[in-house]
Amino acid sequence: MLSNIDGKPLKVNSKLATLLLELGEECETVLFLLSQLRLSNLTDDQKGDILAELTGAITHLNVHTENLPDLIGDEILTLTDD
Repeated sequence: MLSNIDGKPLKVNSKLATLLLELGEECETVLFLLSQLRLSNLTDDQKGDILAELTGAITHLNVHTENLPDLIGDEILTLTDD
């Protein structure tokens, strides 16, 4: 797992940072799989494999992000008004 993006740590609490980094990684997986579905020479077996992996990735994103809005909201509440 990555501990930072572009060499810079996320400036949020560690639990939120971990979840956001994992979210980014899973989003990259989804984007890669979508790019694979655009290939013109896919066999039905290949298409089926990609779709199965995409289903797994989307399911993981759904579960992974279930409480993320609350964690982001909590982080927003820690911000000071300047």
